[in-house]
Amino acid sequence: MEGGEELSEAPESDSGLREPCKVEESFSMGDIGHILAVTRREHSDSISSDATQSTASKLALRHRLNQLMTCLDDLDPENELHDKVVKTLDNAFVVCGTRASKPKKDKFRLHIVTWNVATVEPPDDVSSLLHLNSPKGADLYVIGLQEVNARPLRFVFDSVFDDPWSHCLMTSLAPRQYIKVASIRMQGLLLLVFSKLKHVPFIRDIRATYTRTGIFRYWGNKGGLSVRMSFYGHTLCFLNCHLAAHMQYASERVDEFEYIMDTQTFDCKKTPKVIDHRLVFWFGDLNFRIQDHGIHFVRSCISSQNYNLLWSKDQLNVMKDKEELLQQFEEGPLEFQPTYKFDLNSDTYDTSSKKRKPAWTDRILWRLRPKDASQDAQEEKRVDADIGKVKQMEEDEEYPLKIRQDLYTSNMEYSISDHKPVIGVFTLELRKMYETPLVQLQPEGDWSADIDAMVVYSPLQPFKASTWDWIGLYKVGFTSVLDYITYTWVKDDEVAFNEELIQVYIGKEEIPVRGGDCVLCYFSSHLNCIIGMSEPFKVHGSKVAIEEGLMPEKLSEFDRAEQVRN
Repeated sequence: MEGGEELSEAPESDSGLREPCKVEESFSMGDIGHILAVTRREHSDSISSDATQSTASKLALRHRLNQLMTCLDDLDPENELHDKVVKTLDNAFVVCGTRASKPKKDKFRLHIVTWNVATVEPPDDVSSLLHLNSPKGADLYVIGLQEVNARPLRFVFDSVFDDPWSHCLMTSLAPRQYIKVASIRMQGLLLLVFSKLKHVPFIRDIRATYTRTGIFRYWGNKGGLSVRMSFYGHTLCFLNCHLAAHMQYASERVDEFEYIMDTQTFDCKKTPKVIDHRLVFWFGDLNFRIQDHGIHFVRSCISSQNYNLLWSKDQLNVMKDKEELLQQFEEGPLEFQPTYKFDLNSDTYDTSSKKRKPAWTDRILWRLRPKDASQDAQEEKRVDADIGKVKQMEEDEEYPLKIRQDLYTSNMEYSISDHKPVIGVFTLELRKMYETPLVQLQPEGDWSADIDAMVVYSPLQPFKASTWDWIGLYKVGFTSVLDYITYTWVKDDEVAFNEELIQVYIGKEEIPVRGGDCVLCYFSSHLNCIIGMSEPFKVHGSKVAIEEGLMPEKLSEFDRAEQVRN
């Protein structure tokens, strides 16, 4: 057979792999193409749950490569096929080198809860709600609540102290190394964001806002709360809504959502509106109902778990066919029973005189920004005014972000409300835009209440510093940014600095007498977040206080709280 022609394949062995043989009988460009395809898959970034090939596949690939080496030994350099093999292998090396040089992607687990709590107090145990016993821990928790108790006296009390729901969630998550990084409340609506401690210095530029859509768009019993942030450089926005109730107001619910999206703005140049963010999560008591079907048919479908028979009459699905904005949001299949309306303290749907029809009022949706900034993206590249959008597209390409929903379900264990909570678990796969905190800081020397202390910090990257920046001393296991023992203003209490190291003073009277395991955190007022965190360190108990018998009047507020806990 002439060189360069595609050659016939050799028979396969019992193992399913070709045996080594002469080039003229077995080696073809098809074989090399197969090798390249496998090589590309082997070195490509993982983008789904099937992240890597199995060990068996890798062994098979090595076996094929060994066969290739045997064939190459017999390949005549004068044969036209030789040049084609060399070029193909060169391309394979280029592919491997390019893939290997790219930064790896990381996966993060996001746990979202939405729950209309009907003004009740939190349950004693939220482990099931947060999947705290799951072997796969979350990196971020986002909890959106509706109808939190907002009676005047309670609301005033909650504005001074943590509301019961926030307190419950913080105390449940803090021992597992989570802290509350953001929260916002508007009357009965509450939105909380918790992060695993190791991610905190990489959650930046946190902003929050709200929109009222209640009576005359003045009353805050209905509306939306948003928290936006940069997570390893990727912009995320979480929107918790409580929209208009009742069957006949489907269009009004869509109008309210569009009004919230149009009017909410953030003090961020790149992402001034919700829709500008790379990834948006929209959830809450959206109040969409199941239309047309009678209550008996709906309940029958629920009893037989034929939920799919109800999907076409779900108002949110119906409105999606009409509204362009809704079409941009994705939602997992509703393969759980409707979450509204139940008799309190039961799993029985409404038995009151109103006998409300069950519905999926509580939902979680998301929108990943399309790669193209607009339908005319190619045209925009030639317009100076759209340079920002083009750069955004290039950034999206260099730092990809993918999302996968792993779970979408209700939790039937909780019956304190007439709604069941809905849980969405997601995997975010992204390439980090940065892996270094903005500030590195550490305590200098031994710390105790017997001597003034010193903090040393060093900016690792340029950032906009402010006279309102501060460094806080926290007990290990702290619950939120405001759960500090003491703090010091960075600019006011600087005692020495150069371009690399800056020293900040903390008076001994501010240090806990009893000591304990602590961390230091640098808070940026401009970015509204912690941008640097020290390793845990030991604050020693005061020798002077011990000698004096730890008199109560010498204890700081932190020490008194410790005594109460102990």
